[in-house]
Amino acid sequence: MSGAHALLGRLQKMRLLVKTRKRGIHKGSRQSSHFGSSLEFSDFRVYQPGDDVRQIDWNVFGRTQKHYIKRFLDEQELSIAIYLDATSSMRQIKSKWEFAKQLAGLLSFVVLASEDRLLFSPIASANSQTIRRKGAVSSKRTYLEILQLEEQDQTGDFITSLQNTVTKNQQLSILITDGLEPLDRVEALLKKLSSLKQEIWFFQVLSSEEISPSYVGDLKLIDSESNAAVNVSINPSILSEYQKRLNEHNKEIERLCRRYGGYYLPVSDKDNLQSIFFHELSNRGLVR
Repeated sequence: MSGAHALLGRLQKMRLLVKTRKRGIHKGSRQSSHFGSSLEFSDFRVYQPGDDVRQIDWNVFGRTQKHYIKRFLDEQELSIAIYLDATSSMRQIKSKWEFAKQLAGLLSFVVLASEDRLLFSPIASANSQTIRRKGAVSSKRTYLEILQLEEQDQTGDFITSLQNTVTKNQQLSILITDGLEPLDRVEALLKKLSSLKQEIWFFQVLSSEEISPSYVGDLKLIDSESNAAVNVSINPSILSEYQKRLNEHNKEIERLCRRYGGYYLPVSDKDNLQSIFFHELSNRGLVR
């Protein structure tokens, strides 16, 4: 647990960055990219037609003979929703489920530690309640609660359940799921979130076994959500075709995320969570 404690310490000062057109009305500790009303000065930019001429800094003009606009920073909280896929298929592989919970827990910790407003919902879970919290004081407790999530019941699919759950008062919706559902359903969900003016981060969590199966020979495969069974004979040709179709499916999810202004973030249960936060998300400009 000492490693997790050290990671939480590093994440405590991290912020999720949201390029949103819509902000909360309550004051928070966050400095948003919306300029013009706060008294906290940021920097200058060149005047452009349509800008408020009253914001031109004439002292700078006297020195440079160029028109510059003063920029200011608003401090506004963000409302961020984290939707964790808690369906049967997501829980079937223990390492995948534990990794997904860790990812959801750490993201929730960052949201609360930065004094933003969190909505966390385990989708299709019959036993777990939605968490609505704000404030750093509850950040570690929320992280631990998410790690302790357990679900035994059989469930339906993630997207259909989420379609009926998603709320409109969020600036960012973070989806944590394996993404192994029909693409038309994925698109319908992304389209709905986009229509609500929400930024989308789509974390696709797959196990290493799902990415590169080691199965061979005659097997009975059972659908974890419908209990439907099918007998198959696995050989190298079938495995190759499976991986080809999975790659095509994932590329289409990535394309759909781009189409609806979202970010596609593929991860596996073998990935290092620290690297995801301090390299992958940082390099994409999604955290600071």
